Amino acid sequence: MKPAPVTAPMFDIVRDHDGKRSVDVRVTGEALLRSPFTNKGTAFTVSERVELGLVGLLPPRVESLEEQTARAYAAFLRETTPLGRYQLLRRIQDTNEVLFFALLQAHVREMMPVVYTPTVGDGVERFSDLYEVPRGLSLSIDDPHGAKEVLAGHPLDDVRMIVATDSSAILGIGDQGYNGLAISIGKLALYTLGGGVSPFRTVPVVLDVGTDRSALIEDPVYLGVRQQRVRGEAHLEFVRKFVLAVRERWPRAVVQWEDFGKETAFDVLDAFRDVVPSFNDDIQGTGAVALAGLLAATRSKGQPLGAERFLVFGAGAGGIGVARAIREGLEREGLSRSEATARIFVVDSKGLLVEGRAMEGYKQEFAQPSTTTAGWTIAGKVPSMLETIANGRVTTLLGLSGQRASFDEQVIRAVTENTPQPIVFALSNPTSACEAVPADILRWTNGGAIVATGSPFEPVEIDGKKRVIGQGNNAFVFPGLGFGAILTEARKVTDGMVAEAAYALADLTVERYGAEGLVYPPVEDIRDASVRVAARVAKRAIADGVAVRTELPEDLEGHIRSLGWTPQYLPFRRA
Repeated sequence: MKPAPVTAPMFDIVRDHDGKRSVDVRVTGEALLRSPFTNKGTAFTVSERVELGLVGLLPPRVESLEEQTARAYAAFLRETTPLGRYQLLRRIQDTNEVLFFALLQAHVREMMPVVYTPTVGDGVERFSDLYEVPRGLSLSIDDPHGAKEVLAGHPLDDVRMIVATDSSAILGIGDQGYNGLAISIGKLALYTLGGGVSPFRTVPVVLDVGTDRSALIEDPVYLGVRQQRVRGEAHLEFVRKFVLAVRERWPRAVVQWEDFGKETAFDVLDAFRDVVPSFNDDIQGTGAVALAGLLAATRSKGQPLGAERFLVFGAGAGGIGVARAIREGLEREGLSRSEATARIFVVDSKGLLVEGRAMEGYKQEFAQPSTTTAGWTIAGKVPSMLETIANGRVTTLLGLSGQRASFDEQVIRAVTENTPQPIVFALSNPTSACEAVPADILRWTNGGAIVATGSPFEPVEIDGKKRVIGQGNNAFVFPGLGFGAILTEARKVTDGMVAEAAYALADLTVERYGAEGLVYPPVEDIRDASVRVAARVAKRAIADGVAVRTELPEDLEGHIRSLGWTPQYLPFRRA
């Protein structure tokens, strides 16, 4: 598949008869240096400087991308705080897109926690007071123009990936209003770094419908809409206008819904997944990455997934998404829907989801029948987490609550009463919201637990052995899921495609690291993981009948690698 030309008023990326690419620019001089799309800085060659009016605007020395990357890395090391490093990387990205990704690619393990979790949480909270340069699209509820007019003004014509948030439930820090644009920017950086999606085909979006956080409304530097958050049908109608504008302006774009609150996440996904190819990363991405880790963990135990009994703590978008993914995995092993649901206990702040107690509608599908708990020994009307672990014979804990230290010693030891090798995934982000620290989990289980977390943790030494802590990072799933949908120009992102992403990641992990007992690959493998996921997702899109492009080469993974964008400078010439 030949990529369509990337076009913008300032430049075209073109190929000559030999297939070599170059950039034809329609502006010269200072304007070239002011756009991150076209700025090469000191890497402009002497001939380019002459032709493009850059003589005298740059230092006389011409540098390579590698030399620029080394200087940028030295600047990164001079920053002494995570937030300072985050701001430096954002400044580089807003100055020179290619250099930014070359730097990330050279230092993946060191920089992923800065551009994504956990540091991006600080970047979101401070987004307004750190604001320097516009990026992406801001659609607000009080815009003088509609979504169609706003999208028409964007310079990129061939957008393939959009991350859109209404910022109502950012990570574990809640409603962040306009500031949530930072999470869309961070996610798209991983689409490029991990998935190979060209940054010139992506757009971060914030749908600013107000905020219920009074501290933001009263903050004199806050840049968003200063009113209470719009909800209900008015909110859905605002999103609908955005979706229809996307379908008209960028008909081949895939939309990732990001950090919508539990009140709206399911409604938005259900309302628009058949209108534009779209998925919700908090529901489906989190579910897929959790299922992938569970598959790898149970294979390391030499048992099927169905041998476990699961407790999901947290019944928001992420918690229900994980419960759905586990149910999908159990059904693939041959269990019926009711048999699968009977092995999944979802607990929220009020206790176990069980028939007869008050709960939001989206939780109902995981409410245990009252007959399940009829013989349980409980103190109140609704079983608590500890009571559910004991009576439900739970062997696997998954934390998606955002409640720090909620998996305490009593909880972990209760699970070990049911199995000597419990699976404990404390997946809440950022680090400050993690349900338990890996070192504590391993100590309380005498090293028997299989542990993963949502944020990165250093290896833990126990009994003289180093235990690597797997990071259940959605970045192992969503870049490949998006690329697979883009590759086939899928009309819809199906549940089968999402589940296929989970199995692809699990297979890669077991193949490469099964002997070491890892449940997730190291973050340096993000591009390999994305290629594997994209290939399997593309095939599933065809099998599910939603692919427009159905002819795929035999070496699909090699083909995907060849299409993936990598940071390099192209020759420039005047159009």
